[in-house]
Amino acid sequence: MSTFVDEIEQAHAIDVKATEDSLAVDLDDGRTIIVPLGWYPRLWYGTPDERSNVQIIGQGEYLHWPDLDEDLTISGLLAGRRSGESQRSLRQWLEAREQPRR
Repeated sequence: MSTFVDEIEQAHAIDVKATEDSLAVDLDDGRTIIVPLGWYPRLWYGTPDERSNVQIIGQGEYLHWPDLDEDLTISGLLAGRRSGESQRSLRQWLEAREQPRR
């Protein structure tokens, strides 16, 4: 097994911060991953309150934003994977957000 694969499999999130333009994830091994928020449109379109409501789950292997229905993996962040959501799905999600809540 390569060293890179070991690093991905052994990396766990301990803190998450999203600003208006970036997502920063602190790992338990001392590294911090910083990626453009634009890679994840649901985070990009989310409000600061929605972005700050993040759950670190699976012993730090996953990140979940319940208000935005967004899930990311630490291994995906380390591999540089952007959102795989289709434009159609994103458009539907955005349209649903614009509907008044009852």
